[in-house]
Amino acid sequence: MTGARATATDGAHARGGVQLMAERNVLGGELEPCGTDPLTGFYRDGCCSTGPEDLGSHTICAVVTAEFLEHQRSIGNDLSTPMPQHRFPGLVPGDRWCVTAVNWLRAHRAGAAAFVVLASTHERALEAVPLDALRLHAVDVPAGPDGL
Repeated sequence: MTGARATATDGAHARGGVQLMAERNVLGGELEPCGTDPLTGFYRDGCCSTGPEDLGSHTICAVVTAEFLEHQRSIGNDLSTPMPQHRFPGLVPGDRWCVTAVNWLRAHRAGAAAFVVLASTHERALEAVPLDALRLHAVDVPAGPDGL
């Protein structure tokens, strides 16, 4: 699970030295970074990029809440406990994290969906989740505290 963002402006990714096409978000634009503290993404590159080895489709950029984390724990997906062997720090409310589309949809249906950053949510999420459901929970998240 390695990967690197090619540049912040070109939207292309390089994995294993191979340059990939720009990835798109659910709005049709260039996929924007989701989070770097903690460093998220299936490839731990800060983006909700996906590929054939991402069987869970970690494509939704979520701003997690206590309710969402509790729901995930209740379905057997503990996102709060650190797992260093998987470079997973454990999440706290307010963290931005690339979550699986199916588990986000389960939380949505249970009334416990996390907020979503649409510009940072990969278009492949739409294979499992309707855009209208994502829009219901959409937020714009500032890059730093100055935007709050």
